[in-house]
Amino acid sequence: MKGILGRKVGMTEVFTKDGKLIPVTVVACEPNVVMQVKSLEKDGYNAIQLGVFEKKENRANKAEIGHAKKANTTPKRFLKEVKNAEGTYNVGDKIGVDIFEVGEVVDVTGTSKGKGMQGVIKRHNQSRGPMGHGSHYHRGPGSLGTMLPKRVLKGKKLPGHMGVETVTIQNLEIIEVNTTDNYILVSGNIPGAKNSLVYIKTAIKNSRKASPKEILTYEEETVVDAVVEENTPVEENVETTETEETTEVENTEVGEETKEENPEEAN
Repeated sequence: MKGILGRKVGMTEVFTKDGKLIPVTVVACEPNVVMQVKSLEKDGYNAIQLGVFEKKENRANKAEIGHAKKANTTPKRFLKEVKNAEGTYNVGDKIGVDIFEVGEVVDVTGTSKGKGMQGVIKRHNQSRGPMGHGSHYHRGPGSLGTMLPKRVLKGKKLPGHMGVETVTIQNLEIIEVNTTDNYILVSGNIPGAKNSLVYIKTAIKNSRKASPKEILTYEEETVVDAVVEENTPVEENVETTETEETTEVENTEVGEETKEENPEEAN
């Protein structure tokens, strides 16, 4: 059995090289710390306890702080046991997304979205009554039972609180495992709102063989602006301006000399 804790980021879609579109859910998985190792001799069963997401020490009690110090880490917000974990782990080890492979089938457990107080139509998918003006029954729960027991029978589908339940979606396929950014792409939808905690583990009812899918990846190209070199360097421009100034000075001197040689023509 393999398992890891993470957060549901949201949904997106990817394309395979065959041109198929696959809707996926992005699960961000920080490295999980092994907080405790349980053995058959001491605890009666084999398991490891995973911890994820740091918790401020002023919000943790002494027991949580002491438990975290044994693993040489800080207190964690969420703890989860993985029974009969594959491999050998020690207290303080870290587990990343690389424990899963592309094409592997997993089960994802999360807490469903809270809907608050809901009626029987939304909560239990019942049908409403006629909406005409003569009908006096529209969205009610209907008959509550027979007259003999004179009470509501247990199990009757009635209005009440909806959501915030532990839900497991089975046999989902892993599409991509990114060890650089620490996220997993799982095919289909998983329970829970965005940023909610989810638990990914090995599927217990899987009979399919792993069939990895090759997805398209996009790389951003960096465009370098071309530098345009001018034909005339700056030094040449300076030399040309200097030559123009010297020619102007020479022309003025020649003009003054001609005036001095012919004063009569000037008069």
